[in-house]
Amino acid sequence: MDLGLAAWGLRNETLESQLEITSSLGVDLLELSISGSPGDRLQVWSSDEDIEKVKALFAKYNIRLECACTGNDFTDGDVPAQIGKVKSVINICSKLGVKYLRIFAGFLSDSVVIEDRFETMMKALKEVNDYAASKKVTLCCETHGGVATLKNGALVHFNSTTTRVDTWNEILKTGVSICYDPANLAAVGSICPVKFYTDFADSIKYMHLKDFKDVPGGVTPVACGEGRLDWHLLATAVKKYSGPALIEYEITADVRDGMARSINFLNKYSF
Repeated sequence: MDLGLAAWGLRNETLESQLEITSSLGVDLLELSISGSPGDRLQVWSSDEDIEKVKALFAKYNIRLECACTGNDFTDGDVPAQIGKVKSVINICSKLGVKYLRIFAGFLSDSVVIEDRFETMMKALKEVNDYAASKKVTLCCETHGGVATLKNGALVHFNSTTTRVDTWNEILKTGVSICYDPANLAAVGSICPVKFYTDFADSIKYMHLKDFKDVPGGVTPVACGEGRLDWHLLATAVKKYSGPALIEYEITADVRDGMARSINFLNKYSF
C-alpha cells in the first residue's frame, strides 16, 4: 500500500506546514483538502493562479499530489448545491492532476435516508461520479457514520448509509469506489471491518488508517495501535491492497506526534 497523511487532523495547519510535516515523517503522499474546511488553501472559487501555486508547493517538498478530499452531504439540505460544489472540486482536481477524490454520501442516520431521500442521494452520487469519470478522477465515497458529541467530549458513531452492507450493494451501482475506513466501521459497531474489506475489496481504491479507544459513553480518537481495532487481523486482510492508505490522526493539538506514533506502529505490521 501507499502510505501517506490524511487531511482532517491537519486542518489547523497551513498547507506549507502540512507538507513540511509530511516530508519530515518520511512519507511522500498528502491528502489535499479542497473546500472542506474554512482554512483550506483551495476553495471552489480559487483561480488557476491559486491552483498553480499549490502545485508548486507540493513540488517544492517533493510530495505527490494524487489524493484530495472535500466536504459534502447528499442526504440533507440543498442537494443540488452540494452536487455543484463537488463538481467544482472535481474541476480543480483535474487541473491539479489529482487521481482520487474522497467524498461522502451523507451523515444522516440510515433510519431517515429512505425512499425519496435515498433515491436523491443515489442520483447525486451517480451524477458526480459520471462527471468525475469524464475528468479522469476516481471518486471514492468514505465509510463514515453519523457522529454526535457528548458533553464529556466522547464521540458516538451511528449508522449512515455507508456503514451498512446492504446499502453499499446499492451505492456501488452508481459507479463510485470505496474509501475504506475500518475505524469508522468499528466505531459504529454493527459491521465487522475485516469482513467488510473482504466482501468489497475489488471496489476499495482508497483507505484511511486511524484508531479510536473506548471512553465513557463512546469513543475518542487515538493514534494507530492505541485503540480498539484488531490490527493483526486487519493487516492480514489488506496485505494485497496497493492503493493510497492515509493516516487520519484526528487530534489537531499534537498531530505531528500522533502521525509519527501511527507511522511507527504501522511499520511494525509492514503497512
